[in-house]
Amino acid sequence: MASNLTGFTLTRPQKSSAYDMVMRLPILAWSVVLALAQAVELERYRHAADPALPGVIVLNIAMRLSMIGYLVILAATVVVRTPPIGKARGAEPRVSALLGSFLISAVVLFPRRELAPAAGWVSTLLVLVGDSIAAVVLIQLRGSFSIMAEARQLATSGVYRFVRHPLYLAEEVATIGGVMQFLSIWTVILIILQFACQIRRMNNEEIVLTDVFPQYSAYKKRTARIIPGLY
Repeated sequence: MASNLTGFTLTRPQKSSAYDMVMRLPILAWSVVLALAQAVELERYRHAADPALPGVIVLNIAMRLSMIGYLVILAATVVVRTPPIGKARGAEPRVSALLGSFLISAVVLFPRRELAPAAGWVSTLLVLVGDSIAAVVLIQLRGSFSIMAEARQLATSGVYRFVRHPLYLAEEVATIGGVMQFLSIWTVILIILQFACQIRRMNNEEIVLTDVFPQYSAYKKRTARIIPGLY
């Protein structure tokens, strides 16, 4: 079964549960590998940190632990998520989703900046806050999480009472903090491109959710997209 809304083609999945399980493997492997890499980095930092700066040590360890926690919860969410009951069809929704998710990873290819102490604190706090909120949102989503524009279950409670896309908001907060450590004209362009992909990704998801869940239109009218009172 397929339908078309504002020129956007949607389909009701007919694939087997085995196919759905196979499609979980890339994001599962990505999150596990990154979590292990962060754990190794945490151990290295613990041994190299200057004991004369206990406050900085605590903050940086908390930041790394929040990232590890987010990745572990992400992996668990991918494992327990339910099969989609509706999804977008075509290349553009998939490309937007993949670029929105992974494009910002290229920031590590650029030289790292030496930040002033105050800027370093801001960067670290943004990453810590963003990752922590993202972990909370993932716990609330449970089986509804997806990378692609897909519909599983409709979340409108908890943080979703205030914004329609709290996970994207949390991820962008952490992304800004991370990019500060590699700041240049090129990384600014990179984050602008990534954010544009995220906006397109939100549009695609909302079209799917509106098609699958009739009550989504009313929820959309009364709830901000990512920033209450602004957008």
